[in-house]
Amino acid sequence: MATDKAYKVLAEQKELSNKKAKELIDRGLVFVEDKKVKIARAQISTEANFRIEYPEDIEILYQDEDIIAINKPAQVDSYDIQDAIEGAELLHRLDRDTSGVLLLGKNRTFINQAINEFKSRRVEKHYVAWVDGVIYENIEIDEPIFTIKKGKAFSVIDPVRGKKAHTLVKPEEIQGKKSKVHIEITTGRTHQIRVHLAHVGHPIIGDEQYGSRTQSKRVLLHSAKMKILDYEFNAKEPKDITRYK
Repeated sequence: MATDKAYKVLAEQKELSNKKAKELIDRGLVFVEDKKVKIARAQISTEANFRIEYPEDIEILYQDEDIIAINKPAQVDSYDIQDAIEGAELLHRLDRDTSGVLLLGKNRTFINQAINEFKSRRVEKHYVAWVDGVIYENIEIDEPIFTIKKGKAFSVIDPVRGKKAHTLVKPEEIQGKKSKVHIEITTGRTHQIRVHLAHVGHPIIGDEQYGSRTQSKRVLLHSAKMKILDYEFNAKEPKDITRYK
């Protein structure tokens, strides 16, 4: 019986690139019969019948002929949602841990128009998060951000190489030495909210990558509202945000 690396067999069978096939296996979305394929480079029969299981718990907030608004669950990759919705393309992305409003376009004309809105900074983006420390007053952060994309993406404050970034933070609630905040951003740098909050000494709870020492099942960041063109979308806060103590 002929065998080959699992990701290569999957790529050929499903007409995917090797990179995409490996990503799907690494995300735990690929099965043979009822068994999950856990190792992309493991040897497997070239006759194996693969099944890709995309996320099913996708809440559609709104859709028409141009746009789909999703309430993305935490722990789900934005690209997995794109793959699960035939004919749709991401207009932006949220980090895997981030929940909330995620937008996809359904035709090239609208996608180009929407991308121009993002580039022109005409899209309103509102988030809520729980952070370490007590925040009593509004904080405005204008520190430039530089992203290191080699390997796992990581952003830093860098006045020389960084790109302009603006974040406005408003306190909503205080629980002991933790604060719930409302965040509005006008730019969209990689990990912008996370690195800006860490920079002012208030990393998001669960965000070990940027210095949080408070354990959580995920980074407690939620995309609550987005406004683009004539659309406005709101995503209800999940229980780990509303009931955090």
